[in-house]
Amino acid sequence: MDERVDHTKINGRVCFCLFVRWSCLIQFIFVCFLGGPVSSSLFLFVFQVVLSHPASSCAFFLTILTSILWFIRDSLKVSSFPHRHVLITGCDSGFGNLLARQLDGRGFRVIAACLTEEGASALSSLASPRLKTLQLDVTDSASIRRAVEAVRAEVGERGLWGLVNNAGRSIPIGPTEWMQLEDFRKVLDVNLIGVIEVTLAFLPLLKKARGRVVNVASILGRLALTGGGYCLSKYGVEAFSDSLRREMQHFGINVSIIEPGFFKTAVTRPDLIEADLRRLWTRLPQDVKDSYGASYINDCKRNVKAQDFSLGILCSPDISKVTWCMSHALTARFPRTRYGAGWDAKFLWIPLSYLPSFVSDFITNLLLPAPKNEKKKKE
Repeated sequence: MDERVDHTKINGRVCFCLFVRWSCLIQFIFVCFLGGPVSSSLFLFVFQVVLSHPASSCAFFLTILTSILWFIRDSLKVSSFPHRHVLITGCDSGFGNLLARQLDGRGFRVIAACLTEEGASALSSLASPRLKTLQLDVTDSASIRRAVEAVRAEVGERGLWGLVNNAGRSIPIGPTEWMQLEDFRKVLDVNLIGVIEVTLAFLPLLKKARGRVVNVASILGRLALTGGGYCLSKYGVEAFSDSLRREMQHFGINVSIIEPGFFKTAVTRPDLIEADLRRLWTRLPQDVKDSYGASYINDCKRNVKAQDFSLGILCSPDISKVTWCMSHALTARFPRTRYGAGWDAKFLWIPLSYLPSFVSDFITNLLLPAPKNEKKKKE
């Protein structure tokens, strides 16, 4: 008697059982997140689409499985927070100040670098005695060397677990033709050269701990929306971080890039930007002013105010969305390479940066005022 097994039937039954289990899981997810009749009808629609072709069903379930595995992997954390030291620059206010307090609350040994004594004192009053502060000017090599010695004495043989390069400035910012070389230097020295020099100085301590480097870039490091040194510096931070990540992975150091959208911090204060635009306009030669038109500066001011208004509508004022990304990069067992922070970054600016240049140019030109001569051409 031929007792050969029909493997085709057995494999078919196994696939059917797995399919039924997956379908039950998907239905459970829909019911949990949507609930009621909407979830049932939506599930039936998805179920029918998946059943329509074996290839689509396999692709669908592989996508679901991959997403679940990614979520589990992304949720894994390192341990022993109280034994890990993290240095954060730019802690006087904004992202750095909030991150320092959050990590301190989670038990990390935080070393908060502030530019001013006032900033350091204010932060110390809001944190536990475990948090240490020091003064650091990232544009001053001597200040950086002093900070390295202080941190080395603090961390000992454990080394430095995390370095968060957060210090930055935005102004002078405006049309490129309005700038002088010194205007570019003011921003680049803080946002790019400062990041590079601080990172190089602390690499030996980071290698000792096989730690993390978290560099704060911007969506303006993906899409240059304005002139001045800010966009240049953030593009530079992106490139520096990419090369550093590839080189340091051999030493167990992870490098992550934070790309925030627009948030209300001292860097994006519209009154400071408006005042600096007025300063730049005042020193321009008359022929340059004439080429832009007398109303251009007022258009720029209105544009700054319009951006401030749009920040209140389109972007969250909750800067913890940025510090969550920073914290995840420091605490996750498998930190991400890039973090888009804010809905505008994830769904507007970063996707726009992948589109053809003529598309991004068109949208950018809608947001920025046009010179007088350009208006005449259009007319």
